[in-house]
Amino acid sequence: MASLAGEHAAGTFRVRWSELVARTPGRAEFALRLALICVLTTWIAQAYDIPDIALSAYVVFFMNKPDRTSSILTSVVFTMLISVLIGLLILIAGVAQDLPPLRVTIMAALSLLLLFLASASKLKPLASTIALILIYALDLLGKIPDGELATRALLYVWLLVGIPAGVSIMVNLLMGPAPRQLAERAIGLRLRAAQALLTAPDATARRRVATLRQQGGAAVQGLLRLALLEKTAPRADLLALQQAARSTDVLLMLAEAIDRARDLPDAWRQAAAATLGGMAAILDRHLYPVDIEPVCLTNAWPTGTTSSLVADFNAVLAAFAPVPAPSVEAPAKAKAGFFVPDAFTDPGHVRYAVKVTMAAMSCYLFYSLTDWQGIHTCLITCYIVALDTTGETIEKLSLRIAGALAGAALGLAAIVWLTPSIDRIGGLLALVFAGGLAGGWIAAGSPRIAYAGFQLTFAIFLCVIQGSTPAFDLTVARDRIIGILLGNAVVYLIFVSVWPVSITRRIDPAIAALLRQLGRIARLVPHTERLNALPKVHSAISTIDTDLAIAYYEPSSLRPPMDWFQRRQALLGSIPSLEYTLLYSSQRADLDAMAARLDQMANAVDSGEPAAFPAPPADDPHRLEQNLAH
Repeated sequence: MASLAGEHAAGTFRVRWSELVARTPGRAEFALRLALICVLTTWIAQAYDIPDIALSAYVVFFMNKPDRTSSILTSVVFTMLISVLIGLLILIAGVAQDLPPLRVTIMAALSLLLLFLASASKLKPLASTIALILIYALDLLGKIPDGELATRALLYVWLLVGIPAGVSIMVNLLMGPAPRQLAERAIGLRLRAAQALLTAPDATARRRVATLRQQGGAAVQGLLRLALLEKTAPRADLLALQQAARSTDVLLMLAEAIDRARDLPDAWRQAAAATLGGMAAILDRHLYPVDIEPVCLTNAWPTGTTSSLVADFNAVLAAFAPVPAPSVEAPAKAKAGFFVPDAFTDPGHVRYAVKVTMAAMSCYLFYSLTDWQGIHTCLITCYIVALDTTGETIEKLSLRIAGALAGAALGLAAIVWLTPSIDRIGGLLALVFAGGLAGGWIAAGSPRIAYAGFQLTFAIFLCVIQGSTPAFDLTVARDRIIGILLGNAVVYLIFVSVWPVSITRRIDPAIAALLRQLGRIARLVPHTERLNALPKVHSAISTIDTDLAIAYYEPSSLRPPMDWFQRRQALLGSIPSLEYTLLYSSQRADLDAMAARLDQMANAVDSGEPAAFPAPPADDPHRLEQNLAH
């Protein structure tokens, strides 16, 4: 079996929506933590009687991540940025308050600046939310007649962010899981998936391993980098876990290859599965495995490629956790700047800022001129759903509509049947907890549906939190939902008609880069380097697959014909079958020829030649592999 090293506490890991509850205990923990922070934020905000408590509770979802470190850092950054910007607003409040044209001009200018930063800088995760809060604060200024009251309103806006930030920091310090905990839980989850595939190779086990391979190990490595930043665990342990995460990705790939190898003895498969299960059990005991014994058999040993599979499996076990010594000193990576490389050369960044600002200002002017203040959520919606491309934006607004309608139904039902019986703050907090728990549960699922959880919670909060006391006004809830739908409609119309950006423009360059990456792997002479490089390919395939799926959201005027999708999906579907050939081809000349062919295909993709995208028949899924091999 294996020796033990290191120590840690139990944790969690974000997984796809399709995973069962029994396999994702941390999902419930994360949802409960979000719900608790929402309740505490609502309770404190009620005590201070700040305006728009629902928005303050909703900001919780943007500040919190599965681990405590990134949650605390995000909360601190939010607070610092909003403090600086509110200070700026206090300086200009006296001038802008009494001059509506100047106020609108300032709103538009701040929106353009922040949205440009959201598209072209490292502020991308926060800039849109900051723009939302500041523009909404300036909107409030226009409704306040007195300068002193305006200053007080801006301080309330600071509390709108400061309260959830402070509560998030406190709760995460007390009960948030450490990044190392989450990383080790993720490694154990992968080991058990490989174990299940070797023990009982059915469709469910194969699909689970394929899903984990597509997710890749970037999230686990990110958690371990956060753990290094946190400095609460020995550096040697964290470096060993980084190697363990890389080794686990290779073991997942080998498990799929072993599943395809029919001549491996069943006894060896079971012994290998038991070893993987034992390694996962060691991680469950807050340790990590080292000195793992090879999985050997006393009877006749397989030959050929199957023998190589066994040798590779044991080689990965032998180097599972120890940090490998680099053969040459790696050059220091140049630090990336605050702005992306094309920030001032690509007009797309400015166009994105203009489009979102145009949508937001259109909504603001509409509800201001019609004096329909109840639909101010249309302004908020513009900043929430707008993304870089039309396809991504439409997908997000679709999730927002679905979440809003579901949340509105639940919120209105609560107003009709539950709120009349609530006479204390505890009853309202119970509704907030239920809404936060439901939305947090969805938000902790697959990234493709996570935003629906955000919106479900927001719609519930908008309905049930209407002031400092439980409310029964269905008109308020109705108007807020109408505002969400109106904002979605305005963003859709602008993003499909003004400088539309199709997500398909980045698919072919990504496919070409993937083919060149495979070509580089084929040229690697040491077998172990090919073995360690191949797992990284799957996450790239998954990213392209996701972009192809999102492209279907785009209107027909932007979307390519169906044949365009089929050819690219056929090419991507054939690439995984190359792994076996790249790993175990016995002829160097064959690998060199395959590398040259992959480079040719990449060049053809760059030039847009249709011949670069074969369309294999359904009964011959390995046609690409055969073409490359010959």
